[in-house]
Amino acid sequence: MADPRITLRRQGLGLAFLVIVLDQITKWWVLTDLMNPPRMIEVLPFANLVLVWNRGVSFGLFNTASVYGPWILSALAIGVSAVLAVWLFRGPNRMVGWGIGLILGGALGNVIDRLVHGAVVDFVDLHVAGAHWPAFNVADSAITIGAGLLILDSLFHRDKSS
Repeated sequence: MADPRITLRRQGLGLAFLVIVLDQITKWWVLTDLMNPPRMIEVLPFANLVLVWNRGVSFGLFNTASVYGPWILSALAIGVSAVLAVWLFRGPNRMVGWGIGLILGGALGNVIDRLVHGAVVDFVDLHVAGAHWPAFNVADSAITIGAGLLILDSLFHRDKSS
C-alpha cells in the first residue's frame, strides 16, 4: 500500500503542475489570438475578456512601473513557494495539500509571466452595475481557491493530537 504522504505530495504537485499548464495555455491564447488586436469581448452580462498587464501583485495591488518590481515580486513568490513546498512535504491532510498545490501553481504561473513579460497577463473582467473587479487570470483563481481551502481547513479540521 502506498504511503498516504507520498500520494498527497503527488496530488499537490500534480495540481500545481496542472495550474501552471492551464494558466500558461490560457495566457498564450489570450496574447497570440484572442486579444490580437487588444479589445474587450463581452462573454456574459457580468463578464468580459480584456487584456491587462498587471505589474503589481494579485488584483493589481502595489502596481508599479519599476524595472525591479517584477524581479522583487518574483523572488518573493519563489520564497513563499519554497515555504509552501516544505509544508506540502511535511504531509498535511488532503484539503491542505490541495490548497498548497493550487497556491504553488498559481504563484509560479504568475512568476513565469513576470520573468518573461515583466508583468502578469490578466484577462477576466467581472463587473456588476458598472463596478469592475480587478482583472485576473487562471493563476489568480487557483491562488484564491487554494487560500480558501486553507482557511476552511483551519476553521473545520480538528487536530487529533490536541
